[in-house]
Parts: sequence; structure tokens; C-alpha cells
Amino acid sequence: MADEARKAGRPQNKTDAREKLIYHARELFTVMAYDKVSTRLVANKAGVNSAMIRYYFGNKEGLFETMLRETLAPMQKQMQTLMADSSRKNFLDLMRTYYREMIKVPQFPRLISQVMFMPPSDTQRKLMEKVFFDISKPMQDVMFDKLVDSGILQPDMDPKLCRVSYISLMVFPFIAPPALLAIHGIELNEQFLSELLEHNIKLMTHGFMLPQES
Repeated sequence: MADEARKAGRPQNKTDAREKLIYHARELFTVMAYDKVSTRLVANKAGVNSAMIRYYFGNKEGLFETMLRETLAPMQKQMQTLMADSSRKNFLDLMRTYYREMIKVPQFPRLISQVMFMPPSDTQRKLMEKVFFDISKPMQDVMFDKLVDSGILQPDMDPKLCRVSYISLMVFPFIAPPALLAIHGIELNEQFLSELLEHNIKLMTHGFMLPQES
């Protein structure tokens, strides 16, 4: 029988339930304090039994960590592509990927910023640092050095400082206070980010990147 063949405790609608839990966890964790987000609240928002959180993620910490990993997965994949082929296109595509993904969850970079200001002993910060170390830190440490070796960056530019500039260009619009953006007439939407991306590419092209050969 189908029920007997199915693994005990395995939900039939597994993919849908898991994705709903991650989606609503991200929605809640980016606007509410970690302590205020209960597994029951996430499950209610997702329209599933809270037992599904235990099944898929173990507990709230596991759900938070998985949410971080899956949100950052497209950037991780693009960084791996860049590490395998340190080309100009792959370097610029990393920023394109970041903007494309973050416009879907514009509060996510702010969550990262807020969490990293928390004490090192805080659960959220420990989970965030664990995820960052696992998926990006090893690559970031050598990524810009590889770009110098590949002739993408100006040889007289400090790779570490280039990395700071690059990260700043990516994250600033998302972590800037909304009131500050409003003063300058800026609205975070797909059109603005598309224009900003092309502007940032021009800045990098005429700044720390070597001119493209014709």
C-alpha cells in the first residue's frame, strides 16, 4: 500500500510544506525579533502543522539556519562559478545575482546587518557566522586575489580594499535607512536596482577594474 511504502512520518506534500515554512520564516525573521518568532507562528503563517518544522529542520535554530543558507544559495553558486572561472563576466554576474535575489527579500541584508551587531554569544549571530563561514568566507578570502591574477582588477589595487568597495556597492541600498533614501527620492524597486547595477558596473570599470580589451 502507498501509506506503507511511504517512510514513517514523511509528509506527502513535502516540497510545498518545506518551501512554505522557509518562505514565511524569512518573512517573519526579517521584520521581528528572533525571540518573538515562534515555530507555531511560522507554521500558522505557512498553513502547516508545527510538527513539520521538527521534521524538516529539527527546531527554530535549524529553520533559521536553513533559511539563511537557501536565501544565500544563488550567490554561493555564482561565487563558485567565479572561483572556477575568474572572468570579467562572472565577476559582474555575482553582483547581478545579488541584486536579482535581494529585490525579492529587500529586508534580508538589513537582517544580516542587525544580527552582526549582536553580541557574539547571541544565537542568531552564531548561526549567521556559521553560515557565512561555510558558504562564502573561504571563497572570499581568495576571490579578489584570483581576480588580480586573472587580469580583471588593476594590479596596483589592494584586493582587500576592492572587496570592501564591492561589498559596499552591493549592500548599501538595502541597509540604508529608509528615511535617508526617501530624502534623496530613492525607492527600492526593480527598475532602480537595475539602473544602479549598471551604474556600479561603470564605476568599477573605470575604477578598480582593468579596461576591457576590444
